[in-house]
Amino acid sequence: MTDDGPGRARGALDAAAAKLLEATVLERIGIAFASTVLALAIGLVIVAAAGHNPLRFANQLVVGSFGSGRAIARTLRYSTLFVLTGVAVAVAFRAGVFNIGVQGQFVVGGFTTVVAIVELSPYFPENALGGLALLLLGTLAAVVAGGLYAALPGVLKAYGGANEIITTIMLNFIAIGFVGWLVAGRFGDPEATATRTERLPDTVTLPSPLFDDPNLSIVGLLVTVAVVVAVSLVISRTSFGYDMVTSGYQESAARYSGVDAKRMIVSTMTFSGVVAGLAGAVFAIMIQGYYTDPSGVGNYGFDAIAVSLLAANHPVGVVPAGLLFGGLESAGSHIQINSDVPVQLIDGIVGLVVLFVAVPELFRMLAKRTGLGGEQR
Repeated sequence: MTDDGPGRARGALDAAAAKLLEATVLERIGIAFASTVLALAIGLVIVAAAGHNPLRFANQLVVGSFGSGRAIARTLRYSTLFVLTGVAVAVAFRAGVFNIGVQGQFVVGGFTTVVAIVELSPYFPENALGGLALLLLGTLAAVVAGGLYAALPGVLKAYGGANEIITTIMLNFIAIGFVGWLVAGRFGDPEATATRTERLPDTVTLPSPLFDDPNLSIVGLLVTVAVVVAVSLVISRTSFGYDMVTSGYQESAARYSGVDAKRMIVSTMTFSGVVAGLAGAVFAIMIQGYYTDPSGVGNYGFDAIAVSLLAANHPVGVVPAGLLFGGLESAGSHIQINSDVPVQLIDGIVGLVVLFVAVPELFRMLAKRTGLGGEQR
């Protein structure tokens, strides 16, 4: 009798794991959507239990996300960064590599963009053409820096057997600390009252023809859409994408077909870091116009993990997932100003969404690694 309980528990886990392992991408996105709705419903119950009006809170969520032109612009601004960083995470996760270091790559990319533009600006004319050249060079610097910073844990995993989860987490803190030290020292603006770099030249800017918002540009949105389409095509329509996914989940099969699995791990991490570095460039150019202490730039790279999981690690699915998180972030800013709901409660509800979204996908990944569901995959 004593073995019946553990046996039934194991059987239930196997059954649940089997269903998740066999789920299609659309079914996984449906599970994530249902998890999000459930998390928001529980959040409204918590709001009511805390003595606040849940209906008013729900209305503020909608108004703060899409209730006005200003709210829509704010939501799209946040969503742009969530989508880009979410795609960076999805690239690695789809290949079976856990890049938890997107935040660090995002920081390194953004900082490198600003430094490259500021240092090169004296060599370019102060006109639109010179500004465009600086913008492109700064973006290129971000892409290279983000890719190289992500390649490091890839090399450690492929050739040293290091756990990429641990190394990427550590590199996040190294990036934040080192960039913070550089901003406060060598690259700080001595004339600024706050700790930050010099501002980008006025010629280095992105046009905003559709939104009356200095921190949102249609160019940034178009770049985001182009990245989503390009990454999706690379993964689904090219031999590199096929080899990348195969080497992550079926290393022996990849090796049998002639793919260097170790080199592909490094390439995958580099590819992921390139997108994260580009996200950092968009943040630095479109939103900030300078670089500040990285501890104050936002947790886009960390939240991107939940964004990717909500999208079942599919680059196209990251778009609606990023819009959801952008809307929640925008609504949070609105609610803090226009209601008496404490910010801790808002953050707690966002945390519930992250938790409920992440658990099914994390369980699915665990099943693949441990053989739950009746078969090692």
